Amino acid sequence: MVPKNPFPGMNPWLEQPSLWGDVRFRLIAAMARFLSPLLSPRYFGSVESQAYIATTAVAPPGGMRYPDLAVVHAWPDAGPAPVAAATAPPAAGATATVELPVPDMIEETYREIRETTSGQVVTIIEVLSPTNKRPGLGRQKYERKRLEILGTFTHLVEIDLLRAWPPLPMTADNRRSDYRILVRRGEQGSQASLYAFDLREPIPAFPVPLQADDDEPRLELKALLDEIYGEAHYEMRINYRRPPEPPLRAEDSAWASALTG
Repeated sequence: MVPKNPFPGMNPWLEQPSLWGDVRFRLIAAMARFLSPLLSPRYFGSVESQAYIATTAVAPPGGMRYPDLAVVHAWPDAGPAPVAAATAPPAAGATATVELPVPDMIEETYREIRETTSGQVVTIIEVLSPTNKRPGLGRQKYERKRLEILGTFTHLVEIDLLRAWPPLPMTADNRRSDYRILVRRGEQGSQASLYAFDLREPIPAFPVPLQADDDEPRLELKALLDEIYGEAHYEMRINYRRPPEPPLRAEDSAWASALTG
């Protein structure tokens, strides 16, 4: 058992599907607690949510829904599948049981910073989820939302702490990295500051953009991750003897094993 977060930057075991939903929720809440006294009284923050319906080919047992979480059971290899005996075609008018697509309600939370007097949205902070990144309806919907924000003067902070799936679209980024933090100031149009870092590197601190001439707080995500790691007792829920999801590169795996003992 590892008593505290052993990594100098992002902990890859926190990315596993069984934990990430909780990690993401706690991280958004921790950012709110940290920023609130620094923004008052000029600004206030709120945690907003956006819901949409995706479709699932087959309903899970009992009709339960697990947004952003897929559990795959691998059955033991029982050898080649038996060859089905030939059957006669169904008689005219006979009925068959078929599966229909079912609705899957997904709710995404994000952080807004608003000006107190006008209520105007100044900054949006997004912590990306698997739904935002993996190909499909969720990613398409997030990319449309992202484009809408980029067409305004609203600042955008986009935090990507997931190694899985392709990064969100951007150009002129020649460095491939495990993780990314994007800070786009509204007055910069389509340009943004990219903080790219790998597993072994510290998570860079970055400013939270506000209106001109205002003091901008700096977010230290590593400190917040360490805080929620202890708060949620993730050391009791993580088995460091098992590889994380997604798996690490061979050289990173040896390095991580040395840290976790």
